[in-house]
Amino acid sequence: MFGTSGVRGRVGESVTADVALSIGRAVGTDTDRVVVGRDARETGETLQAALVAGLRETGADVVDVGRAATPTVARSITDRSADAGIVVTASHNPPQDNGFKLWTPSGQAYSPDQQTEIEELIESKAYALADWTGQGSHESWAGAATYHKRALVEAGRAAAVDGSLSSLSVVVDLGNGMGGVAADALFELGADVETINAQQDGRFPGRPSEPTAQTCTTLAATVDAVDADLGIAHDGDADRMMAVTDEGEFVPGDLLLAIFGMEVASAGDSVAAPVDTSLAVSDALADIGVELVYTKVGDVYVADRAKDADVAFGGEPSGAWIFPEETLCPDGPLAAVKLAALAAAEPLSDRLARIERYPLRRTVVETDDKAAAMERIAAAVRESYEEVSTLDGVRVDTDDGWFLIRPSGTEPKIRVTAEAREAAATEELLDRALDIVEARTGRGSTE
Repeated sequence: MFGTSGVRGRVGESVTADVALSIGRAVGTDTDRVVVGRDARETGETLQAALVAGLRETGADVVDVGRAATPTVARSITDRSADAGIVVTASHNPPQDNGFKLWTPSGQAYSPDQQTEIEELIESKAYALADWTGQGSHESWAGAATYHKRALVEAGRAAAVDGSLSSLSVVVDLGNGMGGVAADALFELGADVETINAQQDGRFPGRPSEPTAQTCTTLAATVDAVDADLGIAHDGDADRMMAVTDEGEFVPGDLLLAIFGMEVASAGDSVAAPVDTSLAVSDALADIGVELVYTKVGDVYVADRAKDADVAFGGEPSGAWIFPEETLCPDGPLAAVKLAALAAAEPLSDRLARIERYPLRRTVVETDDKAAAMERIAAAVRESYEEVSTLDGVRVDTDDGWFLIRPSGTEPKIRVTAEAREAAATEELLDRALDIVEARTGRGSTE
């Protein structure tokens, strides 16, 4: 049921009101008070109603924040003295999808063990349903976004050189999603803010929800046209944040991870990132005495590692950034405020220019049985290489670079990634990895 980031899928197929009701009953069985919110998708209204019904049936009280960013809901759990938070969202997925993200009071997503417990409860239907006198209450709270904004403004003032962003002009592309709290916080911090795709609309008419170089061309053009200092882009539920420099260049996620890590971490600290992160990040951090520690792919794993005292920052190149001293939830608006403070102190283009860029190649091989194929692949890799990491899939590091073979968390595909400091070495590593995968699946790459 759970993927790398909650439950999500096509509405009317894998995501239905029945699924929402079951999740509500399962979560409510072990909690007393739950904060609930949703993104701008119209299907969220039906799903949230079923979710709330399931929670209340178990006697859990519900605090309903309505439409809100995922980090807004996650941050509200502690403030509302709740035990958990649930967001009805498919994050950056297309409008046909919806889903559910579950959060703990620390702001961390439900761990894999907690997710398994929910799945087992749903499968067994061993819910602790209340009688007619024990139904949970349902209250609305309109102050969640204001509460989140106050935290963002406080973080921005602490990060800015003089406590203000009055020297900064920024364009914020909300992607028709829930990230308006970021624009509000930047405005209150004194920045000159212009928004695009600001109308909340779960059909995402302005651009596809996921902020990538391909989907953020309008943002890049706008930053260039109005001579802004920075461009910010969020996904549908605003747990992700990507950026465009003052020169109108979309910043690759790995390099943005390096920029944040170099600013937040100090010599002796660690930065947590998934196992498919670019070699450019580890090289940039090593130059300042900071170690890059790898996790499985998925912000829940990055957040889990970020709980450790040695980790100053965690992030995924897809745009999920975790500042553990603030929250263990990927908070796109918080990342936006932090990056704005950096851009006000020094142009983002200058920071980006100091980081090496290496040729990285990704492709996929489709397969009908990922698990069996990965067993064969892992065995073959171990036969050929002495040192193999099996943290998430199989990764091999060589003198020239590295390659990673791992199953997709959501699709019938095996993902293959290779990177080296030189293009020829990258191609050689990718070819080696693909030879192993294709021989064990009987299929070639499709990307």
